[in-house]
Formats: sequence, structure tokens, C-alpha cells
Amino acid sequence: MKAAAVGLSHSPLIGKNDPAPEVLARVDAAVAHARAFIAAFDPELVVLFAPDHYNGFFYKEMPPFCLATEAHAVGDFGSSAGPLSVDGAAANAIAQGVLDRGVDLTVSARMTVDHGFAQPLEVLFDGIDRVPVIPVFVNGVATPLGPVSRIRAMGDALGRAAADLDRRVLFLGSGGLSHDPPVPVLDGAPPRVADALIEGRPPTPEQRARGEERVVQAGRDYAAGSSRMIPINPEWDNRLLDHLEKNELPAFDSWTVQWMGEQGGGSSHEVRTWIAAHAALAASGPYEMTSRFYEAVPEWIAGFGVTTSRTL
Repeated sequence: MKAAAVGLSHSPLIGKNDPAPEVLARVDAAVAHARAFIAAFDPELVVLFAPDHYNGFFYKEMPPFCLATEAHAVGDFGSSAGPLSVDGAAANAIAQGVLDRGVDLTVSARMTVDHGFAQPLEVLFDGIDRVPVIPVFVNGVATPLGPVSRIRAMGDALGRAAADLDRRVLFLGSGGLSHDPPVPVLDGAPPRVADALIEGRPPTPEQRARGEERVVQAGRDYAAGSSRMIPINPEWDNRLLDHLEKNELPAFDSWTVQWMGEQGGGSSHEVRTWIAAHAALAASGPYEMTSRFYEAVPEWIAGFGVTTSRTL
């Protein structure tokens, strides 16, 4: 099997609270390079690892990871709403292959996804329905969180299962690097908020608009230096990228949940999507990272990265 991987940060604040033009130009150039890399690879299937932000997965049932055989995007923060072009037959085959390899994978026949899935498909493929895709949710927000070693094991098993399809497969990891946005937590939440986090009742359009505006304002406050959020950590972000570039995936097994939160903020666990994607790629053998971009973008409350990799 021919395999490649792309890591791409996402942010709901893109287009709503943007940095200086020269920063945007650097980000755009990195994204354009990734698009050209993908076009040259010409994937027949994309396996997209992404988190959720309490739009599809809730505490009523919260798996550490889940593969979709069908998926629909909610359209939050201006992202596209509607069905993703899920390759159901390939998704079922890969799910069975992961289970056969000893990893307890949850499967959803009707997954709801948000901007974490929609944005990379829009940015890299011009839409959420332009390429055959298998969405894989990776929990990076809701505690308790399991050890990173299990994410790596899931990625490895999925990569081996994908190899059985004998197709050109792109593994795509979507997530911020270090970032600490205002995400609600269950512990200590008021009853109304706790009920929403558990039951997953869809917000009204007015509630969604107010919530999104709070996030936009948080980005403005953070960029202005008037926020208590954990700072973006370029050193930690580049340590992650170093391990990925050097094929040092077992190094992540020593990264504890508490340490990751202290170093990279409450949503730093979205990097699990990057680890899963590269573990899936590494299942086909050693790989090389062909491009690497990083920029700390306070306006987006994120360490923003773009990488491309392929098997040797």
C-alpha cells in the first residue's frame, strides 16, 4: 500500500480573529504546499483523525476513539454542514481489521462531527464531500483520558488494516498543538451545563451564536494579553514535531495526561490525532517528513502546524 500523512491544525477562529497579514501569508503558503503534496499523492481514501468539541460526543457515552461508517457535519463556526462522503465498505473493513488486531474500537453508523473534521476537508479538498473519507473521532477534551500508548496502538492497528485494502491512503490528523481555549468541563459545572455535556442536547441557533461569540472574544482577549489561559508553548509543540519527524513514536508513551495539560493547555490532547495518523503511516514502514511548518498564533489561541509525510 502507498501511504502518506498530513498533520493540520484547525481553529474555529480562522477568518474571525485573524493575525497580521504576514502571518496569514506564511500559514497560507504551508497549506498550499500540503494541498500540492496531496494532489501529487492522489489519495484514493482519506482516513481523518479529529476531535470533537461537545457537538457529537457527550458524557452519556464517551469513547476514547470511534470510527464512523456514516457521518454528518453540524456546521459550527461557519464550517460546512451536511453529509461527509464516507466510504462505508472500506470503513467496515478497517473497523473489523482493527478489532481483529486486538484494539477495542467503537463504531458509529451515524456520527455527528464538527469543525474539527469539516475544516481540514474544506481547507485541503475544497469541501466535506469531495473525497472518500473514513472519519475517526479521537477524544482530546473529555476527561478521563487514556494513555497515549493506546492512541498509538489504535493508529498502528488501523494502518495495518488499511494496508489490506491495497489503495493509496492518506492519513490526516486534525488538531491544534498547544492551546487552552474556553472549553466547558463537567467537573464542577452548573446543573444546566452539566446536563448539556452529558445528554448532548443540541443548542438553539441563538445559544450556538452566543457560545461562538464567547470563543471569538476569548481569542481577542488572549491576543491582547488579558487572559488567564495557559500560554501557547512553542517548545513543547516543536518537541512533538521533532518526535514525529524522527519516527520516534514510542517516545509519546511516556507523555502523561497531567503533564500534557500542564505543558500545552487543556486542549493539547488534540495532538493525539497527529500521533494516531503518524502511527497509521508508520504501520507501512519508516517514513520521511517532507515538509514542516509551525507558527504560534495567539489570535487563534493555538500553536499552528502543518506537516506532510510519506513512506520511504
